[in-house]
Amino acid sequence: MRAKITYVVTAAVLVFYFVLVGSRGVLLIKHGTLITVTFGIAVLVLPAIGVWFLWKNTQFVRRANALAAELDAQGGLPVDELLRTPSGRIDRASADAVFERRREETEDAPDDWRCWFRLAVAYQDARDTPRARKAMQRAIALHRTTRPGDLPSPSGDVPSPSGGAPSPSGEHSSPSGV
Repeated sequence: MRAKITYVVTAAVLVFYFVLVGSRGVLLIKHGTLITVTFGIAVLVLPAIGVWFLWKNTQFVRRANALAAELDAQGGLPVDELLRTPSGRIDRASADAVFERRREETEDAPDDWRCWFRLAVAYQDARDTPRARKAMQRAIALHRTTRPGDLPSPSGDVPSPSGGAPSPSGEHSSPSGV
């Protein structure tokens, strides 16, 4: 719940910033000289990019949360079995061991969005956010292409995801490269 509140507050601050910057861009355009109109248009580009980025991020979060809810309803959410340090941080060796299991699971069923979802969680636990995001994007894409209730049969092939999605059998044996 805390993460949702933080996200909403951050989004609200960004929207306020976009409106503020956009209004300055409009004022520059209204001034009417060649330089102020040029600067005004340039200033309006920034909020437009920001709004697009915020929208795409929000859509990603909504879709990932929908997958989590569906996986939870199926009883397939990954169990937190990670060891933690006394300060509460995830133990790296524990995260690597869980990652290896998730990677093997994904290699056995490369077309199952559930495996990619769990792999994304393992990447995130190992603090590899870019790969976690790509794995979650792969899970979302696979979920869109499967019909409700479909369970893909394991093929045993090592996946070669298209569209730049990560391969669970990357160059390293673990996300930390150990």
